[in-house]
Amino acid sequence: MLTPHTMPEFDADLIARYDGRGPRYTSYPSALQFHEGFGETQLREAIAASNHDPVPTPLSLYVHVPFCESPCFYCGCNRVITRDSSRGEAYVRLLDHEIAMLGALIDSDRVVRQLHLGGGTPNFLSLGAMSQLNASIHRHFTPAPIEQREWGIEIDPRHASEDYVRGLGRLGFNRMSVGIQDFDPVVQEAVNREQSVEQTRVAIDTARRVGYRSISVDLIYGLPRQSMDGFSRTLDKVIELKPDRVAVYGYAHLPKMFKAQRQIDAEALPSPSQRLALFGMALQRLTDAGYVYIGMDHFALPDDDLVRAQRAGSLQRNFQGYSTCGDCDIIGFGPSAISRIGDTYSQNHRDLPAYTKAVTQGLLPVARGLRLNEDDQLRREAIGELMCHGTLDMGTFAQRHRIHFASYFRDALEQLQTLADDGLVSMTDDRIDVSAKGRLLLRNIAMSFDAYAPAASSSSRLI
Repeated sequence: MLTPHTMPEFDADLIARYDGRGPRYTSYPSALQFHEGFGETQLREAIAASNHDPVPTPLSLYVHVPFCESPCFYCGCNRVITRDSSRGEAYVRLLDHEIAMLGALIDSDRVVRQLHLGGGTPNFLSLGAMSQLNASIHRHFTPAPIEQREWGIEIDPRHASEDYVRGLGRLGFNRMSVGIQDFDPVVQEAVNREQSVEQTRVAIDTARRVGYRSISVDLIYGLPRQSMDGFSRTLDKVIELKPDRVAVYGYAHLPKMFKAQRQIDAEALPSPSQRLALFGMALQRLTDAGYVYIGMDHFALPDDDLVRAQRAGSLQRNFQGYSTCGDCDIIGFGPSAISRIGDTYSQNHRDLPAYTKAVTQGLLPVARGLRLNEDDQLRREAIGELMCHGTLDMGTFAQRHRIHFASYFRDALEQLQTLADDGLVSMTDDRIDVSAKGRLLLRNIAMSFDAYAPAASSSSRLI
């Protein structure tokens, strides 16, 4: 079983051999399986069914804020480029309608334990607009007691003054995710995101002073003009800032899918071997600095909630990655936002005009979704166990679900045997355990249980 003390083993040759594309398993099945046959009627039915759970299921709310003042060329997020701040106020009024519609469907005894604002650039919204959004959530939902809440927001520190960060704290925000990517000026120029260490430090230090519980930062390796020396200096500065969590994502160059990426010179991207070396250096430097490797691209300090959850066996994954609130139903607001209610997933219209039209007509803006069948649910649980805890007790799993594990998952076990031959997992009659080498290839291991893996192969890069 994975523990926060199990150090992953970086084997560049092995990682290169397994390098490819595959789902991140923030959901199973992945969003590639969503279809237009799941719409507003199906979402309403799912919510009604979830309200009847014997123990009220808590809620995690996700709010997508699509606006950015300028494009970052690496970005694959759903965003709208504008400098017109009035669009933020109008957007919050639109969100209020969607929040009211969904809030009316949810039983009031279901408390909101988690709120996360993503984007885009959530701090595009003024403090006044944030206050209105916060009031709308309190008006239509039941937030958990303040000491039990996780109120988080993604921040672009180039547009977050000390007063702004303090104001968010007064509204109840206690977690902040700060985008960095790379402090190297030549990389910042290549991706159109010039951001100083001092701007970043102001946001982080202010959040600490006013009592935020957790601060995380995002880095990206594989960007154009990135070098070992430049990224090493970035890691020096990040370690000095000492955030509670660090995410180190691999850049996926998909210019046919994401228009902004066409501005990136493909010739300036690191080679596959350089890319691996960048990640290997980040892994070594962060673990040497005392960070615990959680899995995938997540690191955290030893006393962080993610580490505690992994140690306790309660760590889960959702659309925000690794989470301590994985047992919540997720309700997404805004264009492209995804909800997970019971055994269903649903996604809003990605296009802001289509989303706006639906909401102003009094419709839930669902564009597509999926109801999981029994097989999907079994495989989702198996994949979650491996991704979060690195072990799967086949006997207990079989007893819980009344199946014969070896027969039901025969194909998965055959695929896992190949991975076992390469030392990624060890298998007995009763258990599957991820090895130190396998920790860096969790997606490959999980894909053995993915019934849709051939279709999913066009998703994001593994490492």
